[in-house]
Formats: sequence, C-alpha cells, structure tokens
Amino acid sequence: MSDLNLNDVRDAFKHFRILIVGRANSGKTTVLQRVCNTTAWPQVYDSKGQKLQKLHVHNCQRGCHNISHELVFSSNPGFIFHDSCGFEAGSEEEFEEMKKF
Repeated sequence: MSDLNLNDVRDAFKHFRILIVGRANSGKTTVLQRVCNTTAWPQVYDSKGQKLQKLHVHNCQRGCHNISHELVFSSNPGFIFHDSCGFEAGSEEEFEEMKKF
C-alpha cells in the first residue's frame, strides 16, 4: 500500500460531501459554520446545481428538510454539506432516503 498524499486526494476529489444529522435546532448549522471558520450562512443549491435564492437554512422548520440540497460556505468551497434540518419530524420515507444517501 502506498503512502496517502493529501494533494493527490484533493486532486482526485474536488469536493467532499458531508451529511450532518441531528434534531431540529440542535446547532447543526452552527457546527458547520465553526468547521468552515465563518459566521455567514451557506449558499444553498438544488441537486442540479441551481442556486436557491429564497431558501435559508436558518429558517428551516421541522419536516422541511431536503438532504439533496447542497450547502456551500464561501469560506470553504471544497466541502458540500447536506443538512437534515432535524429528523424527529421526518417520515419513514425520509429516513430511508437518508440511509440511501
């Protein structure tokens, strides 16, 4: 097995996808902001890469999550986050979708 070179990994994978799961209003977005060293809200894109203008993560209420939406912080564009916005109100179908993700 060869040594893992960080630059090779970055060249091979332009973006890393991370799904954050937790209860609604438990601080998931705050954790992401800290990881990305920012207080700004992320840009949100649909699964086709189209920017969603009116969707704001901080306005997300229980049951409105869409894990296919991509959250990108301008301070760290190499990471694409997917926020569950709280699964306690989600349906079994949404839970199964998360497991497939």
